[in-house]
Amino acid sequence: MIIKYKNSIRPVTDEDQRELANLIHFEMHVHRHLDWCPPLDWIGRYPFLVAEEDGNIIAALACPPDPPSVAWIRLFAADAKVSRKRVWEALWSEASAQLMDSEGLVWAAAIPLQPWFKPLLEGSGFEETQRVVLMDWLHGNIPPKKPHPDVLIKPMLMGNLKAVGHIDEVSFAPLWRNSLAALEYAFSQAVVATIVVLDKQVVGYQISTATPMGGHLARLAVHPEHQGRGIGYALLRDLLQQFEGRDGERVTVNTQHDNLASLALYRKAGFRSISEIYPVYQYPFAS
Repeated sequence: MIIKYKNSIRPVTDEDQRELANLIHFEMHVHRHLDWCPPLDWIGRYPFLVAEEDGNIIAALACPPDPPSVAWIRLFAADAKVSRKRVWEALWSEASAQLMDSEGLVWAAAIPLQPWFKPLLEGSGFEETQRVVLMDWLHGNIPPKKPHPDVLIKPMLMGNLKAVGHIDEVSFAPLWRNSLAALEYAFSQAVVATIVVLDKQVVGYQISTATPMGGHLARLAVHPEHQGRGIGYALLRDLLQQFEGRDGERVTVNTQHDNLASLALYRKAGFRSISEIYPVYQYPFAS
């Protein structure tokens, strides 16, 4: 039996953590963003809302802007006994009203990993604008060394994150930029994180995490002033050499289907496209 939602919506509190954890881990209809930050870590950031029925949490939605221009749908979860369409519409109506007051916000965005989430987004005015493609590199396939400028590749340190944040900001379109806080969180989870130094300046970086199958290249960027000189390839080759010495079968990476420079770099290093493709939906907050 599907119960129609009819009760209250309120901001999440710290006291909701256990009930929210049960909702996230045991319900079928749970959307989680491809994120370094677990959903419960967004408690204290707004909007993060829950819907209640008779004092019990039946759904949750988290979409705090980070960076300020983009509010990714970090979490949407609904109890199987309620109409997910009704609770989504109620939660998104309240969340979008709160987001209207967010300074600098341009987009809300989501990457639906399950088919059931797409019609909810489309019914609320989200439109598909891009696709994310997954690529992988197989262990034992080190790409050949190629000429590049006289660069130094070294381990990333906390003190490098301000420079890394600047490179991230100037290298990516607004939708795909990371805040400094997000980069700090990513760095804390990295198994391999390196920078490229040229003339004593940080001009590129990569952050990679561990996976059950090997590793995942979560972020790679070279300052636009230094792109096209082989620096990204050298950084990527060094990363793959480091993963070669670890257990595991492959390294994966995500990129946008229309990011031709990124696709060319990964293919040159021996990555191949695999079948997983995810749509990117956006909702405009500024014209």
